[in-house]
Amino acid sequence: MPPLRAEEDRAAIASAVANGTIDMIVSDHRPVDADDKRLPFGETNPGMMGLETLLPLCLVLYHRGLIALPALLHRLTARPAEVYGLPTGQIALGAPADLTLFDPDMPVMIDAETLTTRARNTSYQRFPAQGRVLRTWVAGRQVYRAS
Repeated sequence: MPPLRAEEDRAAIASAVANGTIDMIVSDHRPVDADDKRLPFGETNPGMMGLETLLPLCLVLYHRGLIALPALLHRLTARPAEVYGLPTGQIALGAPADLTLFDPDMPVMIDAETLTTRARNTSYQRFPAQGRVLRTWVAGRQVYRAS
């Protein structure tokens, strides 16, 4: 729940992800109902949806040439699994088949109206990005397929 930051802070975070100082990226998916977000700023509940926008927003670093795709994906998958001691984040015999098929170059316009989450508040409304999730499997069962 960080406060809104200046451009130099955002650039410092991007640099820290790129150089490995920040070695793990996760989504704090905390959707908040639209009515709760209509209160004065100091009275609102913190949070916004993050799961659906995580990949395209992270891929901004890749598309800007700040980080290689394998390194970025490691920070999103294998590293969080290592930190939390989970048997996920890898493709290996006996590992859970938790997989995401995505097109890293497909243009995406983040739009709250098209998000599938129940609470559709996002700070990235109308943000042009690249990277669309096409399918997702959890434990070998397909749980998402793009339309």
